[in-house]
Amino acid sequence: RLEADPPDLFVGVDAPDFNLGLERRLRARGIRTMHYVSPSIWAWRGERIHRMAAAADHVLCLFPFEPPYYEKVGVPVTWVGHPLADEIAPTIDRAAAREQARVPNDVPVFALLPGSRGGELAQHADLFVRTARAVLADCPQARFLVPLTNRATRDRFEAAIHAEAAGELPLTILFGHAQLAMAAADVVLVASGTATLEAALMRRAMVITYRVPWLTWRIMWPRRYLPYIGLPNVMAGEFVVPEILQHDATPQNLATALLNLLRDKPLRERVERRFESMYTTLRQGAAQRAADAVMAQLGRPHAGVPATTAGHTPGASGT
Repeated sequence: RLEADPPDLFVGVDAPDFNLGLERRLRARGIRTMHYVSPSIWAWRGERIHRMAAAADHVLCLFPFEPPYYEKVGVPVTWVGHPLADEIAPTIDRAAAREQARVPNDVPVFALLPGSRGGELAQHADLFVRTARAVLADCPQARFLVPLTNRATRDRFEAAIHAEAAGELPLTILFGHAQLAMAAADVVLVASGTATLEAALMRRAMVITYRVPWLTWRIMWPRRYLPYIGLPNVMAGEFVVPEILQHDATPQNLATALLNLLRDKPLRERVERRFESMYTTLRQGAAQRAADAVMAQLGRPHAGVPATTAGHTPGASGT
């Protein structure tokens, strides 16, 4: 269809395993291509940058540390900021969030984010329930908010509560409302992924954890390029918040780290100030900057590929 009615510009959004192959084929046929959201080549599988170079005339990146990777191999690149930062308010009202979540304003509140996929809940649900119990044993006033994305993840978490005979925990499960849970919280326990960045943009101190099946860990862990996996730590270039992973991710270790952050107010405030800086950096008006880059690309000649193929002119029928 794209060959029969070629666009002026094709923009592939994320999904590199699908989009890069499509972009490469379109580019070979003279259709200009952009790719929005860089794969995490800075974390692992750095060889993917060569696929990016073959597929995209221009790359739009979310993080300010990404452009140099592309500049080294001669791929035109624009940093646009992160759209999630544009969606989060500059001021977070913890008291209002607690009122909406129906938790007291004068008790410690922990947000528990065990993940959004079934496999993540299989690894984390029991662990997070046991961690909540360990926190409560040391901090009897604690309350817990657990935002879950759908019925399947809620059922899996409720099954873990039942299996652990933990019905007595002062724990509220929310359908969605992850930002509400984090806004209400003093400290967040979060499975590694985009939710860690969301917590940082909400300016909340956190403990990052993750578990995967043993064989996956053995294969993937040696292939990493960085000593940290959480996006806030990647962006900072250091361990701003703790990461407790795989075999180290025990209920007691996680509970200790959460309580340390809760009770060390100066540390928590330093973390929040660091996250405020990240929020300011990433809040760039990503939609407008991406649109500007797209419009600029439409005005440029195509890079190194014939403008016509198979007897037709790309862009003849519009964008």
